[in-house]
Amino acid sequence: MAPLMGKYKLAQVSGFRDQGTEIRNAKFTLDIDGTIHYHMVVDKLGTTFAALSDPTRRGMIERLSHGPASVHGLTEPFALSQQMISKHIAYLVRARIVIKTKRGRESVCTFRPEAIKTVSDWAAYYRRFWEESFDKLDVVVNQMKKMEVRDDKKHG
Repeated sequence: MAPLMGKYKLAQVSGFRDQGTEIRNAKFTLDIDGTIHYHMVVDKLGTTFAALSDPTRRGMIERLSHGPASVHGLTEPFALSQQMISKHIAYLVRARIVIKTKRGRESVCTFRPEAIKTVSDWAAYYRRFWEESFDKLDVVVNQMKKMEVRDDKKHG
């Protein structure tokens, strides 16, 4: 099947009713020119950033960066209930930062560093932008300093 590209008019709906909401003469247009990929990446980044926003989850990632650990092993360093730890692990699994597998009766968590690399790659783009901006600012500041020195020599 060939990939979808371009704009598509999907439907024209008249008098549609869904759970008490009425839509009259609605037109839907879908633009597939790379927008879907962008939204998938942004959504993954948003989920990853949200997962990384909590200090407990960051602590769990730090522990898992040294190797896989059981859920019980991840619970020990934190003063939280097993239920709260399980919720944090579920958040990390949903963000695809951690993989949770069963080994017998025990659940084992493994860190996926490639999930963090996605964030690093995204940040690297903006780092280049800011470094270029600071380099341009440095050129302007140096030009201003040279002009200031010239003015001091003229008037001094």
